[in-house]
Parts: sequence; C-alpha cells; structure tokens
Amino acid sequence: MSVTDSTTSSESEVEGEHPQLSLGRAAARNLATTTKSVPQMQGISSRWLLRMLPWIEVAGGTYRVNRRLSYAVGDGRVTFSKTGASVRVIPPELGELPLLRGFEDEEVLDALADRFEQRELEAGDVIVEFGHQADQVYLIAHGKIRKIGAGEYGDEIALGLLADGDYFGEQVLGNADGIWEFTAKAVTPCTVLSLSRRSLEQLLEQSEELSAHIEHASASGGQSQNHHGEATIEVASGHDGEPELPSTFVDYESSPREYELSVAQTVLRVHSRIADLYNQPMDQVEQQLRLTIEALREREEHDLVNNREFGLLHNADFSQRINTRTGPPTPDDLDELLSLVWKDPSFFLAHPRTIAAFGRECNRIGVYPNSIDFSGHLVPAWRGVPILPCNKIPVTETRTSSIMLMRTGQENQGVVGLHTTGLPDEYQPGLNVRFMGINEQAVISYLVSAYYSTAVLVPDALAILDLAEIGH
Repeated sequence: MSVTDSTTSSESEVEGEHPQLSLGRAAARNLATTTKSVPQMQGISSRWLLRMLPWIEVAGGTYRVNRRLSYAVGDGRVTFSKTGASVRVIPPELGELPLLRGFEDEEVLDALADRFEQRELEAGDVIVEFGHQADQVYLIAHGKIRKIGAGEYGDEIALGLLADGDYFGEQVLGNADGIWEFTAKAVTPCTVLSLSRRSLEQLLEQSEELSAHIEHASASGGQSQNHHGEATIEVASGHDGEPELPSTFVDYESSPREYELSVAQTVLRVHSRIADLYNQPMDQVEQQLRLTIEALREREEHDLVNNREFGLLHNADFSQRINTRTGPPTPDDLDELLSLVWKDPSFFLAHPRTIAAFGRECNRIGVYPNSIDFSGHLVPAWRGVPILPCNKIPVTETRTSSIMLMRTGQENQGVVGLHTTGLPDEYQPGLNVRFMGINEQAVISYLVSAYYSTAVLVPDALAILDLAEIGH
C-alpha cells in the first residue's frame, strides 16, 4: 500500500467512517415491495348534510311542492342599489310594502323612490320614539335597528331586531294620524331611507292611480288568512244546539314551485397504457374514479347550501331569518332559532369556525353545552339538538357566517334531498359513470355525472341566523 493510501485510510478512521459490510437500505428498497396507501385527498369532508338529508326519488327529473294557497306576496324585504356612498331603493321593490302590493306603474314607483331621503345613523341613535306622531316610512339599507316597547308593567321590552332590507312605519302610507307604538334605536351604524308623509301627499296629488290603490288597499283589509299567510279554513267550535255550521274548502296554490334536478359533471381521462400496465397493487382507474366522485360529492353539498336557485342559504323564508343579538353567536341566538323551528328540529349546521365561536361565547358566560352520540359520533349539541360542522357555509371577509337549523323529512314537512336512481351505468345512487370511448392518443374517457337538488316543503322547516361574527 502506498503512502497516499495509508494516509487516506488513517483519515477515514479518524473521521469515524467504516467500510460498508452489508447491503445498504437505499439499495435494498429497490428490491423490496413497499406498503402503500391509496391516494389521499385533503378536500374530503364529513359531508353531514348529504348524510343526514332524507332523499326522495324524483321521477322525470322534477319535483313539485304543492302547498295551501297563500296570500303572501314577494319575499318581504326591500332591495337597494348602491353607487358609491349613495343608496337608492329599487322602485319595483316598493311593492314589498303591504299597501303598495300589486301597484305596477313604473313611472310612479320611480318618482316615489326618488322622494326617499338617505340618513346615516350611529350606534345608539334614536330614530323614532314611542308616542310621537308617525310621519315617516323607513327602509333599512344597512345595519341593525332594535324595536323597544313598553312591557306589561312599564318596563322596556325588546320587540324585535330589524336589519338590511327590513322596513317600518308603512302604516304612514294609509294613515296620517298614527303614532309610534315603539321606540327604534340603532344598534350598529346604519344607513336608512325615509319618506315623509308630506312628500307622499304631494305625490298622491299628482297620481290619482296611486291614491286610489292605497285607499282601496287600506279599506279592503286584505284576504282572510291565518298568521302563516294561508287562506283561512272556517271551523266552528264550542257551540251548543244546532247552529248553522260554516262551509269551507282548502284552496291550493295555482302555480306551485317545481324543483328540477341539477347536475355536476366532469370527464375523467386515463391513458390506456396507465390502465394496462400500472394496475398493481391498486387499480389506477378505480382510484382516479374514487377521487373524482369525492370531488363531485363535495360540489354537490356546496350547491345544496349555496346555489341561488335551490340552495338552503338562499331559499329560507325571510320570516325565518334572524340576526344575532350582539354579534357573536350566543346561546340566546340558538334559542331564537329553536323558537322558529320548534316542530321536531333535526340538527344545526354551521361552519367549524362558527361552532368554535359559539363555544367561546358559552365559555365566556359559563355555559357548557353537552355532547351527544349522533349516528355513532360524539358531536356538540344545544338543547339536545346536534350541531354539525359544514365547511360549505361561507365565511365572509369580515369574518361573519351563518347557522342553519332545519327539520328534515317529507312526513315532517321538512327539508328533503332530491335525486333519481336507476340511471344508465349507475355507480352510486344518483351518480353514473359512462364510457365515452378511446381517442387517437389512446386516452380513455369516462363521463361522471351526479344529479341532485333540495326542497324546503314548508317555510318553518328551515331557519337561519345571519351575520354571526366569528372574529372576536
């Protein structure tokens, strides 16, 4: 051995390096069979809404919800247009006011919209006071306003909370001598539009048609209806002898709402060489298809929550929507939801961050909700009603979100899911996978389709807590 080799060997021993005596780990792995997982996907969620909705078979792709005749018109809230800091009520939306329903003269409505004056209010400002003359109609473009009245024993009681799109003082349209029966106070900074009785009278002098319409609407008092807005069924009770009994019939809506099944689709492509040569130890086409279907099911739940045509967030009746009392979601707010869906509520649905915000409020006031066993899972609950997470409920940039409470099932006149089974090449209920052929580049194509929708059978089956602040 040369002097150089001797020196090198000595340096290796000094540095702690030893000659390799056996096969190394890296080389051995080239010959070993590794244990592999199937492809993982972070976007898969629990999808509680899809799991808990009762699904109804829809033949023909359309589901019609028949209801009793209702005299309620419109959605009950006024919509505004905004240009910079200037806000204007959209003229046809004035038809939401009871005495203006059915009035369609666009020119007169446009002139009426122009007569509303914009006002900016700070939190704590009193807008109207109990006992004062009611001479203004108020439309709330943005913010929260609390109505405060006198209780049975002279103390103050909360009569309700008004928010974006609500209105009050509409009686001014038909009665010049009314007084305010409550005090209205701004809870947050507000933008409101007001119309004075004097400004209205000036327009009534110019438009005989509007004057006649308001006079007729005030005199008629509307149709006989119950507190749900449905046509009354006349019934006699508590009588004695043989009085003449009332006659009645149950009328139905002449144009009931129909829900058409929506579709989510994609084309899955797999090269034939991959499908032929790389199918061990797991089928490549099967794994591609599994993850594609997971993505379709996630989109399905997203649409059931957010779709503007049939999504639950957009199809809740405005009488079933409330705002938080203070900002963050509190036990009082969830109790208010339960007062709206009190007939056998099934579950709450909220974003995980909203559930965390609710938990913080409970901790702050020393209330500790119980957890219950729900379908084999331990989930938080309020008043025995489970609170289920759903990451499809949006969280706004200002860190607000919504909480839904629903009653489910067709027999309960609740919320139901809609789908159709028995599809050609059906892979799962309501989902099929159809072979589309092989192109000239030897790529196999499969059309993957899911058909679904949801329906709220009666308005009180769904309630929503809006603008719950989760950033505190």
